[in-house]
Amino acid sequence: MDYYMIGQRIRKFRKANPFSQEALAEKVGISTTHMSHIETGNTKLSLAVLVKLALILEVRTDDILFDSPVGNNRDLMQKNQSSLEPCTPQELAI
Repeated sequence: MDYYMIGQRIRKFRKANPFSQEALAEKVGISTTHMSHIETGNTKLSLAVLVKLALILEVRTDDILFDSPVGNNRDLMQKNQSSLEPCTPQELAI
């Protein structure tokens, strides 16, 4: 895990809301120093803090953990289905 990049994504979402580090830390229930360390990647965040951050920032935990959208199973199934539509039944059987 790249904790620096996770912290940068948290910072991006925090500023988009907009929250100060102090305000976000207070809502999450951690110190401002801990919030700063999370954003700079100097400390790891717990699962509980990750979930609270996602709820408060109104983003998915995947949005915090991953740089590119992961997508959900329904999206992947629709994408796969549309790419298979031009196939013949024989091609699909293979």
